[in-house]
Amino acid sequence: MEWETVIGLEIHAQLATKSKIFSGAPIVYGAPPNTQACAVDLGLPGVLPVLNAEAVRMAVKFGLAVGARIAPRSIFARKNYFYPDLPKGYQISQYELPVVAQGSIEIELEDGGAKTIGITRAHLEEDAGKSLHEDFHGMTGIDLNRAGTPLLEIVSEPDMRSAKEAVAYMKKIHSLVRYLEICDGNMQEGSFRCDANVSVRPKGQHEFGTRAELKNINSFRFVEKAINYEVQRQIELIEGGGSVVQETRLYDADKDETRPMRSKEEANDYRYFPDPDLLPLEIESAFIEQVRKSLPELPDEKKRRFMSEHGLSVYEAGVLTSSREVANYYEATLHAGGGEAKLCANWVMGELLGALNKDNLDITASPISPEQLGGMLRRITDNTISGKIAKQVFEAMWNKEGDADTVIKKKGLQQVTDSGAIEKVITEVIAKFPEQLAQYRSGQEKLFTFFVGQVMKASQGKANPAQVNDLLKEKLKP
Repeated sequence: MEWETVIGLEIHAQLATKSKIFSGAPIVYGAPPNTQACAVDLGLPGVLPVLNAEAVRMAVKFGLAVGARIAPRSIFARKNYFYPDLPKGYQISQYELPVVAQGSIEIELEDGGAKTIGITRAHLEEDAGKSLHEDFHGMTGIDLNRAGTPLLEIVSEPDMRSAKEAVAYMKKIHSLVRYLEICDGNMQEGSFRCDANVSVRPKGQHEFGTRAELKNINSFRFVEKAINYEVQRQIELIEGGGSVVQETRLYDADKDETRPMRSKEEANDYRYFPDPDLLPLEIESAFIEQVRKSLPELPDEKKRRFMSEHGLSVYEAGVLTSSREVANYYEATLHAGGGEAKLCANWVMGELLGALNKDNLDITASPISPEQLGGMLRRITDNTISGKIAKQVFEAMWNKEGDADTVIKKKGLQQVTDSGAIEKVITEVIAKFPEQLAQYRSGQEKLFTFFVGQVMKASQGKANPAQVNDLLKEKLKP
């Protein structure tokens, strides 16, 4: 039987506010346990939550960016359940009336096509604390620093049909929240993570199969591996005569498997009811328009502009708009380098991103500034150095040996454009390889690249490649 996979994602994006969603306690990752939790976060009697307006503004910003409806009136509810790291016994969230509803984004597929993924809702809620196990032998410690941290839970429609589509969607949301500067997207610190709802059904069947929820996955690679494992598990279970149980499962990255965590609760298990301590959230249209005007150029718009104005390919524009920081770096380099878009794109995508990846650095920590890289590109376009020599200059700049002009002067890397000097080198090379010369003149034209390589080697890479090609062709004629 042919099976079809159905996937929906619930992404938790930690909002980049300075304080928590219902208290003035700070949010700094890595602070000593229980040093950033106030009476409101601890759920002490007699305290009242006060909504953080900045969290609302960020939620509206996201909603507008995905073309969603911003609810003029939404409600905060209590989601009741017991966890040791949830001292109130309930989580303040939104249920029936979320602040953002009915949006969509477009993802790119591997075959070059595109697909629209529906966004059911995005609601505001508070995070819980954290249980600590490793430092307490036989016991569990509780850290409430995270309690009350503002989250935007972004719930998709079950529109994805493969793990790769799920990863593409997650990456698109990750890029978007960073462009909007509403979430730092740091997955290692848990500020961007997701739950994946996965089910399978016979190809062509309209009804969904029973789904399992894969909880708290904080890596694109693990999302893909966890979904693929779960899909195969469900198919083998059904084909073996069993049935899928609705439950929450954990992904074990070490064993590359999912395993049961708890039976899946339904909404009525949480006994949602409106939080009596919080008034309904009412958003005026003037506020929405104010936020709309503050939106930056979004990734898809920027990508289209790079293609139309800079002549970049779909792939190039996609890489260069993969994050706001990369796009900003590219544009600043292009400006500093004189406007050769293709040349600039090649160097940012090739040498720069390659070097950053090799040293595990973010582009914001690049040892070479956009102005320095742009300065080097100017020396390529004015023929001061060749593209090959530029790689030496780039390496020196990466090692903090100065800007391009300093490195070129210090190392004597200026390109040789004197035709007489180049002809002299060519004559010496041809004389050194009489056998290859005879073979070339007898019709083995592929040896031309051999002679080009020898001339460039003899000139220590400094000869102008275009001049070498032209002069060599003349000299090699019988």
